[in-house]
Amino acid sequence: MAFTISEEFLPATLTSHPMTDEQFAEFCAEHPDLFFEMTSTGEIIVMPPTYSLTGARNSKILGQLNSWAESDRRGVVTDSSAGFVLPNGARRSPDAAWTAKERVQQLDQTSREGFWHLCPDFVIELRSKSDRLPVIREKMREWIANGAQLGWLIEPESRSVEIYRANSEPEILSAPTSIKGERPLDGFILNLSPVWDPLNPASS
Repeated sequence: MAFTISEEFLPATLTSHPMTDEQFAEFCAEHPDLFFEMTSTGEIIVMPPTYSLTGARNSKILGQLNSWAESDRRGVVTDSSAGFVLPNGARRSPDAAWTAKERVQQLDQTSREGFWHLCPDFVIELRSKSDRLPVIREKMREWIANGAQLGWLIEPESRSVEIYRANSEPEILSAPTSIKGERPLDGFILNLSPVWDPLNPASS
């Protein structure tokens, strides 16, 4: 299913036939310069590569989350290249996620080495200039609806964070310098200064 889409038309949505995990992985491998997700209704979302500054910001997030997880030892951290098959059938990839190890260990060996058929316990979505806010907010709601206990939508341009929890409206923080984790991330504190300004060594 090879195709070409000019970058000015991205992100884009395509209609596709149903795919197995293996077929979806093969499809993604055919287009290494693009990034794909699949909705619960089988539509393929095509996105451009991540902007460089967004990648730098996400590395600051992942570094802190992974450092905390290594000392906490209860869960495993994944980055934006990791795909999850959600209970609703969607194939999604958060910019950063934390999943309890005991849940991953319950998967059979084949499933562990492929796309994990579960929803992470905690997700972070980092908005890039190419992301449409209504779309990424809907994605956050999908994470929560499929079992994520906590989600953070980080918006560098406005320096705001939207906190998503089950059975409640999002909480919006304006220009925080840090954000404290809560169940299941009790004890984690994300320093946002290097996320807002990843090019300034003093912010790290």
